[in-house]
Amino acid sequence: MFTINVDKECGCFKRSMYENNQMFHDKDTALIEATTMLRTMNEDFCNKHEFSLSENGETFQVIMSAKSQDQSISSGGGG
Repeated sequence: MFTINVDKECGCFKRSMYENNQMFHDKDTALIEATTMLRTMNEDFCNKHEFSLSENGETFQVIMSAKSQDQSISSGGGG
């Protein structure tokens, strides 16, 4: 089984349709879902954070980090 784990659930994630620790039977399906989640989170969430993807064995880890002040301003997300 392959798992998508979100390391920190921000408010936008909690309000979204996504669930943490989703499990999939095959790697390709998990990777497609993780990539889709990542794109949505980076493009449609509030822009206070940025998200990246890391693979560790059978786990795809979505890692949240705060955007720098310059990135938040240039992307239109005020903070």
